[in-house]
Amino acid sequence: MKTSLSLWKSLSIASAAVGVSVTTAGTAQAQANNSELLNQVNTYSQGSDIAQVNSVFQLSDVSPSDWAFDALRNLVENYNCIVGYPDGTFRGNRPLSRYEFAAGLNACLQQIERMIQNGSDGPTQEDLAALRRLINEFEAELATLGARVDDLEGRVEFLEDNQFSTTTKLKGEVVFAIGDSFGDTNALDFEFEGNPLTNDSVGNLGEALSNLNIVGNDDDDTQTTFTDRVRLTLETSFTGRDTLITRLTAGNSASLSPTSLGLVDPDGESGLPDIGAGPGFQTFNLDNGNDVVIDWLAYYFPLRRANVYLAAFGGLHSDYTSTTFGATGLEDFTGGSGSLTQLAASSPIYTIGGGSGLGFNMPLGPVDISLGYLADEAADSTESNGLFNGEYGALAQIAFNLGDRAELGVTYVNSYHDSGAIYDFGGGSAVNGTAWANALGLFGTEANSYGVQGKFDITDRISLAAYGMYTDAKVAGTDSDFDIWSYGLGVAFNDLGKEGNVLGLFAGAPPYLAEGDLKTPLQVEGFYKYQLTDGISITPGVIWLKDAAQGVLGEEDAIIGTLRTTFTF
Repeated sequence: MKTSLSLWKSLSIASAAVGVSVTTAGTAQAQANNSELLNQVNTYSQGSDIAQVNSVFQLSDVSPSDWAFDALRNLVENYNCIVGYPDGTFRGNRPLSRYEFAAGLNACLQQIERMIQNGSDGPTQEDLAALRRLINEFEAELATLGARVDDLEGRVEFLEDNQFSTTTKLKGEVVFAIGDSFGDTNALDFEFEGNPLTNDSVGNLGEALSNLNIVGNDDDDTQTTFTDRVRLTLETSFTGRDTLITRLTAGNSASLSPTSLGLVDPDGESGLPDIGAGPGFQTFNLDNGNDVVIDWLAYYFPLRRANVYLAAFGGLHSDYTSTTFGATGLEDFTGGSGSLTQLAASSPIYTIGGGSGLGFNMPLGPVDISLGYLADEAADSTESNGLFNGEYGALAQIAFNLGDRAELGVTYVNSYHDSGAIYDFGGGSAVNGTAWANALGLFGTEANSYGVQGKFDITDRISLAAYGMYTDAKVAGTDSDFDIWSYGLGVAFNDLGKEGNVLGLFAGAPPYLAEGDLKTPLQVEGFYKYQLTDGISITPGVIWLKDAAQGVLGEEDAIIGTLRTTFTF
């Protein structure tokens, strides 16, 4: 045993010396050869499906009559270092490369070392002599295997020493956007002679709108803009199954949508708040002067079979429930790589309310059940505000997975609004809907909204998505109910021209008030996302808006052109 151990040590020293001489060679040719060897060994190790064999009789294509049967049996029974394919074959007639043989030889050397260290019967003098010859023959390949292990160990050590955090990942997204608008897209103020939503006038909103005066003009004097939005997201896990989201955001990208200043009265005394843009609002629009703020703080964690979502700030219903648009290429959840407008990203029903609250998602086979409650003014302790006494949106949804290619969702949202737009993500300013539909949210409106939405993948690269939504809104102090409708159809051609590219087309009606002679608005969008690199995409697109103010202003069609560049890291 001492002799075997001594000879094994000499073989190990010789092998190590070979590894040092190869890996430390100073010439460019030696480095190139080592790199090529490493690439080929990597290719072999990644591309071969092999499995350990404990008995030669496990190999279905090896029989005792084969000339190499005794050799294989000796290697399996004495050294346990033969591998076969998962289908139980050895494929002995297949040509063997030097790299495959080097890998097999390395496995046998490691097994012999374990046998000696454990005090088992070691190899004979003849075996060791044969091994010595093999080591000399395959010294370059063996040295490359050793260099590969050393390289991997060094890379792991470097990553451990330089990682940002053991519990937190940092993700970033930066959007640059060049845009311009044409037609009636100027920001306008509206003056009413008296409050248009009183019990006397709300029953005939058409008469109320006849008292409308426009402050300013509708000439197309907008200029080309260059704007940005920046997001840094910290994802922290404490158990490996939970995630704490902390997102920092800054931007100066104002909306180019029509009627973006909302409603005021003639004397400026009623204090009607700005209800924002609505039609044409783009997914990356954020204008806070590039001040860095925390715009999303939430915690995901499992509870038995359910997934729980706890939003401290900036929560959205789409954070915890499926919108059925995710696989189409139109929705991307960040606003940086999917559709250009919020209307094309998903049904407006998911933009009713937002803020702080709780959400549950329960997958039950092909059925997915979601429940959630988000309050807009949870941090406001004044009267008629707070978590349970202010604006809120409560959602219930059942989604059905209809095979591998289709999904259908049925959604209900009960909400209350008294200080901002109805379709506002809980932020006050509209991200969907016409001014007249959102104006109902200024005076204490209870709304019940019903939606059906779904997607169908025609092929692996072509997806269809559609939705329909109806809102029944009742303004406090009146006897009238108002009907609000919205619907849309989109198609996405994924990987068009290159993997990661998306051509998206969408047409639909933003939430509009179905009252009197008000016209039905129309929004059409086309965009093409070109994936320049893994971290950079460029998206040119055009948005066409018709009757964005439902014809009240006699407006012309509006067109918004955008060139969006997104950097992710």
